Amino acid sequence: QVQLVESGGGLVQAGGSLRLSCAASGRTFSSYVLGWFRQALGKEREFVAAVTGSGGNTNYADSVKGRFAISRDNAKNTVYLRMNSLKPEDTAVYYCAASTAWGKRESKYDNWGQGTQVTVSS
Repeated sequence: QVQLVESGGGLVQAGGSLRLSCAASGRTFSSYVLGWFRQALGKEREFVAAVTGSGGNTNYADSVKGRFAISRDNAKNTVYLRMNSLKPEDTAVYYCAASTAWGKRESKYDNWGQGTQVTVSS
């Protein structure tokens, strides 16, 4: 089990940037795949990005590819999501999640944070 706490959300104008952080507890942080998901109001939660335990491999949703970057610092037990060129449609609650398996399906992720709100104004 790993506990996750997100931070860094807020209100930003379209075209702006934000960096989300997710701090994790536990001594086996580097063994987990870390992912970011988001859920907009009235919509289902969707995959955003994921990174392997070593940080060597990443995967992104097509909607954020080229604009968002996921990274991790295993020494700090933290995963980041750098979001550039934000659009109003990026507005959502962003969740950090941990998995022992690689993939983008929610069902693969057993541990979830509480979420952080990102609002992009036009």
